[in-house]
Amino acid sequence: MPDEPVRIQIAFEGGQLVSATVTDAGFAQLRAALGGDSIIEIETDDGILVIPTRSVAYVKRFSRETSIGFGL
Repeated sequence: MPDEPVRIQIAFEGGQLVSATVTDAGFAQLRAALGGDSIIEIETDDGILVIPTRSVAYVKRFSRETSIGFGL
């Protein structure tokens, strides 16, 4: 699936953290804007995040694979 949901965590200078579920396209948009001096809007499951990219310390993308139950 090219645009499946991805869970990310954004850390800002000063220690604040924001966790969100975004699309692959939203994550790509954020990643492309990092290191710049812009403000971007990303749609999440909970609404729209407005992110000043200058203040982002790091972005963590969680693994897509999840295991539920017992398995090898």
